[in-house]
Amino acid sequence: MKTLYLIRHTTPRIAPGLCYGQLDIGVADSFDEEANDVLSWLPPVELIITSPLKRTRLLAEHLAQAQHCELRSDARLMEKHFGAWEGRAWDSIARHEIDAWAADVLGYAPLGGESAQQLMQRVQNLLCDVTQLPHKNIALIAHGGSIRALLAQIGDVPLAEMLSWEMGYGAVIAVRVQRN
Repeated sequence: MKTLYLIRHTTPRIAPGLCYGQLDIGVADSFDEEANDVLSWLPPVELIITSPLKRTRLLAEHLAQAQHCELRSDARLMEKHFGAWEGRAWDSIARHEIDAWAADVLGYAPLGGESAQQLMQRVQNLLCDVTQLPHKNIALIAHGGSIRALLAQIGDVPLAEMLSWEMGYGAVIAVRVQRN
């Protein structure tokens, strides 16, 4: 049995209302305060695995330095790739595209992006690998979408049911998992 700490990145430095999926953006000026809040909630871990995007990597580096633990990067923790939607205001995306996505939340992929089903496959592969590691306490620093996908996998819950779950920046969620 191991404990995974699923941690969402801190507040990103981006204007509200923009689709930013895999855009490599920085963090807000409140980073130090938010990162220290996360640290106060996080028990000692042996390993931190982070998405390679800057907004997750900065938090992972801060936590790993404070906890004196190993740090690894894994692209499978990245947010869903929104393709042509990346960097655009949500309200500027064509209504028919949003409607197509709403009609098939798991299968629809924006032009040049990936579907939620592809995201689910990515995190399922990661989860299989993580459960085989010898470490008992592991922090995964990720994004709202990839954390929801991990929780869906762990809880055997359809991802569509997880999409409405609120998850603030800097959220820390502890789950226990077994091998296989």
